[in-house]
Amino acid sequence: MADETPAEPKTETAPEPEPKAAPKAPVRRRAKAPPKEAAAQEPAPEPEKKEEKAEGPRAPKRATLPPARATLLRVRSDIDRRRPLFGRQARYRYYRIGRDMAWRRPRGLQSKQRRHYGYRPRIVRIGYRSPAAVRGLVPSGFRPVLVRTDRDLKSIDAKVEAAIIARTVGTRRRLVLEEVARKLGIRVLNPIVKSEEEA
Repeated sequence: MADETPAEPKTETAPEPEPKAAPKAPVRRRAKAPPKEAAAQEPAPEPEKKEEKAEGPRAPKRATLPPARATLLRVRSDIDRRRPLFGRQARYRYYRIGRDMAWRRPRGLQSKQRRHYGYRPRIVRIGYRSPAAVRGLVPSGFRPVLVRTDRDLKSIDAKVEAAIIARTVGTRRRLVLEEVARKLGIRVLNPIVKSEEEA
């Protein structure tokens, strides 16, 4: 006779709770597009225009030169491109001589540079000079005029001349001079505040 083991009492287990589903995000529905005919009838919004400052005439970027002088200005730029750097004798040997690229004519009796030996630097000669009619003009064609007060600005011809504010003028007065020049339509060659066109 086999031993009968007593049966274990059955315990009722509570059913496991189902995990709660995450709340669904609300569905966004696209608005219906208007018909093409209606879209064509509606005027497109105009881009906002920046308010233009009507303070005075606009300063010219280049000087108004006669054609002959404008041609000479181009000739001068070609000459500048071909002109060598004139170095003082023995500038490569001594730092104090060559640091500022100053020019001194060689005067030594045995000087190879004075005697135009080919392996020595070129010597300053009149043939390297720019045409006299455009000498002293800046590359844009203006004749620079040194300015310290607003009275100096009023005597400038804006079509041919441009202002250079003197280095002794302080920042406060310099800003005033730049504003006066802007109202008069005069080009300032060394401004602190650059306009959007110049930047």
